[in-house]
Amino acid sequence: MATEMAAKWNYFQEDPKSGSTVVQADHPEIPQEQHQKVLEILRKEQIINSERLEEEVNWYFGKLGLHKHYFIFHSAEEIAQHISSLYAAKTVAHATGNELELKLSNTSQPGKALYMVRSVPGSAESPCIAVEHQIEAQYLAESFTADASGSGPVSNVQVFRTEGAVSANSSTHLRIYLVSPPKFKTEKADPTETNLEMVADVDFYAAISQPLRELYQEMISEAVGKMNPVIRFVNSDDPQQEKHLLICHHTGSTHSYFSGITDMYHSLGLYATRKTVRQFNNGLTTFSIYLRQRGTGAIDTKELIEAVNLVYILPRTSIQSLFREGVFNVKEYSYAYAGWKFAYHFLARQSAQFAELASTLKNDEAGARLLNEIKKSVRREAYTEARLMDVIVQYPQIIKELYKEFYTRMTSLTATFDSASIITMIQKQVPSEFDREVLKTISLFNSNILKTNFFKPTKIALSFRLNPAFLPKAEFPTVPHGIFFLVGPEFRGFHIRFRDIARGGIRIIRSTNWQAYSQNIVGVFDENYNLAHTQERKNKDIAEGGSKGTILLALDHPNKPFTAFQKYVDCLLDVILPDSTQIDRLGAEEILFLGPDEGTANYMDWASQHARKRGYKYWKSFTTGKSVDKGGIPHDLYGMTTRSVHQYVVGSLARMGMKEEEITKVQTGGPDGDLGSNEIKISKDKTTAVVDGSGVLYDPMGIDRTELTRLAENRIMVRDFNLKKLSRDGFYVDVEAVDVKLPNGTVVGNGLDFRNLFHLNPLATADIFVPCGGRPEAVNMSNIDHLFHAEDHKTPKFKLIVEGANLFFTNDARLYLEKKGVVVYKDASANKGGVTSSSLEVLAALALSDSEFEQHMAVKDIKSPPAFYAKYVEEVQSKIEENARLEFDCIWQEHERTKTPRTLLSDIISNKINSLSTSISNSDLWDNVELRKTVLTKSIPKTLTELLGMEILVSRIPEIYARAMFGCYLASRYVYTCGLTETPEFSFFNFLQVFMKQ
Repeated sequence: MATEMAAKWNYFQEDPKSGSTVVQADHPEIPQEQHQKVLEILRKEQIINSERLEEEVNWYFGKLGLHKHYFIFHSAEEIAQHISSLYAAKTVAHATGNELELKLSNTSQPGKALYMVRSVPGSAESPCIAVEHQIEAQYLAESFTADASGSGPVSNVQVFRTEGAVSANSSTHLRIYLVSPPKFKTEKADPTETNLEMVADVDFYAAISQPLRELYQEMISEAVGKMNPVIRFVNSDDPQQEKHLLICHHTGSTHSYFSGITDMYHSLGLYATRKTVRQFNNGLTTFSIYLRQRGTGAIDTKELIEAVNLVYILPRTSIQSLFREGVFNVKEYSYAYAGWKFAYHFLARQSAQFAELASTLKNDEAGARLLNEIKKSVRREAYTEARLMDVIVQYPQIIKELYKEFYTRMTSLTATFDSASIITMIQKQVPSEFDREVLKTISLFNSNILKTNFFKPTKIALSFRLNPAFLPKAEFPTVPHGIFFLVGPEFRGFHIRFRDIARGGIRIIRSTNWQAYSQNIVGVFDENYNLAHTQERKNKDIAEGGSKGTILLALDHPNKPFTAFQKYVDCLLDVILPDSTQIDRLGAEEILFLGPDEGTANYMDWASQHARKRGYKYWKSFTTGKSVDKGGIPHDLYGMTTRSVHQYVVGSLARMGMKEEEITKVQTGGPDGDLGSNEIKISKDKTTAVVDGSGVLYDPMGIDRTELTRLAENRIMVRDFNLKKLSRDGFYVDVEAVDVKLPNGTVVGNGLDFRNLFHLNPLATADIFVPCGGRPEAVNMSNIDHLFHAEDHKTPKFKLIVEGANLFFTNDARLYLEKKGVVVYKDASANKGGVTSSSLEVLAALALSDSEFEQHMAVKDIKSPPAFYAKYVEEVQSKIEENARLEFDCIWQEHERTKTPRTLLSDIISNKINSLSTSISNSDLWDNVELRKTVLTKSIPKTLTELLGMEILVSRIPEIYARAMFGCYLASRYVYTCGLTETPEFSFFNFLQVFMKQ
């Protein structure tokens, strides 16, 4: 059997002398001395049979048909090693009847390897596919899980396809992969360095021609300042000649690009005669690929460049096989991927049975939450992404028809497409009800896309602006103003806003394991919607409504948060910036304001500057939370959020007849955090417990305030508290501690558990509780009993709770505590100081010119800020305290009048202000010049109007923004003044009369 197989794979000459060749005739560029030196080396090694030695070397140098660059870039010693390795592989294949394959890695020299496999261009069974995946995983920073910093293993790769076969008796061509570490003049260059000689591999720079140096220099210079790949296509007048494709991009900014590019050009009927991947020490990677057409005809340059870009932005998934096998072209594959993900998030969001049950439980928050968890579990287990992918694989022709509909809608405003015919096709051709729903959901995707960057020639991720009308009302009762759906190789994400003018943070969602990822992926849209909706209620005092963005990192890319954020921001800009080449079915300008949230606090400067580079006219206001030298107003430095929280504390204490200096307090969130540190600095109470990331600090006599303030001033954890300052009953328990005995004799077995649950501990008892940090839903109906004294389970441990941390309590827990007599102020009311600060940061950025902004808002020395900046910050602080005081008074008075729980009043008041604000903004009240001027004068900080003058200021900010300011100020002042009156029309008229006289 082995003999029969060996005959099939005959890799040697039947007569060693019959194939003798004259090397110089085949390769006149190859120095004879290199050829002779290789022969001498191999004779000494005696690995190759002496009778075959000269023939093997001559064939390798001649008839095998390696490109001259192979011989230029490799020494005689390296070539000798390659020949002996190939000979060994041929011997094994000849003896066993197996296909020829060689894979060698150099353990003594990391980053170096040799692969020789059969070349089968365009075949899905080609052994090159596995080799390229292996090279990506082991030697390139483009590997699937490589860190975006490119700090993983990174090598150069040279690939040559032989023009000739391995022997006269074989038709097998070889593809040779040579992996080697780069050699640079300096270990690492500055990322902005563009001098080719300084950043290129020294051997590569020395070997290439001057025209090629100039081309590489041009690409490197351009790529340093761009996020998307720089692509060049060097054409030729002769369509039969190979064409040279060059690509340059930031190392680690995509993944599996090496193999993805191969799939791409094979799908276009092309194959590569040679290609190289080159690393540059300023953080760039280049691809150089020489392409030929497998059949007749010329290469479509435009199609090729678009395909190169699409492959760059998409993940490699199981549906890639349809692309590799030619079932989908690259655009259909890209569309199928986006449609697949959309269908997963929005397929069968709610059945009739679920809707009926949800309606029954609408007043039972605990039951509704349980139902929601059941629904998530069903979706997680039944509607898996793998199951949806099976539908795409099974019905590629329907996907192709859906792509045609998408293409027609998004490339022409006048063209029509019969969507009903596709639905009919699905009904007739797809027997499974589930499969039909999947395909119909992708059709729903098509009909709700208003804008996309899909057909933009250069992009780094896909972005779709969706019409939110497709959301089911039963599940999402408040329809958002706008939804963006974004897809990249490392992430998927959403951006949801509830008003045209809106602001909110962008959150990174990581998953530590598959279980966490499966939960995150099911709930990411719902989480985004709920966060934005909560933000909408919190933003009632400001011009911007509520918005939120989420970036769910792929499970395989936990180390690429910044790369994902960059792509998320860039493709958002793709669809909000004016672009005459893109179809716009929205037909209106969109203004977005982004802020920091979990995992993105350090990215705001970059986003603002990138928006500036992209030409976004609102770049200064595009992000809040920027560094002070970029005009930001840091919430932590100026205690913006705490100023709001503390107004609720002091206001409540005054109404309850308590003095701040005499009350006790428990606080979660320590002196190292924003809220925690500022709460310590601003308060005068006797704090008995502080819980932070390091552990629990407790003293029933009151923690030494001087020492606690020292920690807060230096933003350090309670771990660094001087324990000598504690009373004899005080203690500190570190999260890493085990078996610690407390002064009362209790033994703490695990410090981490003790920290996590201390707010439920009997020792956590005081007059007031101010959570300034902690996990969402830390207090819920399953543990609410622990907030009552163990002796009777009726007496609350706290008289007053002001929720500084977002979502520390569930809503039903808040209501239960209120029912038991605790005064509770929820997060959406108490901690709104931060959003007020951010809104006024946005206003300054919109109103000031670039030069004015640099002069008055950019702080070079925080100890000596510009006079305007210092005064403006003071006004921001005053407005935060004013807004908090007004809402506190309104909630307190309405509770006294109606006995409605404060928790509910917070939402009722927010909803009323927001609804009235929208009505006022869109009404003809704006046309009342005197009223408009009065409102804007009261709502805009005096510092800003004195600098610019009202007329100039208003002319510079978008009218839609000015209207929003006008509406929210009038609405909030009316509600705060008049309360929840039963005769709103009459009371509003009276309010305006009084307002105009003030």
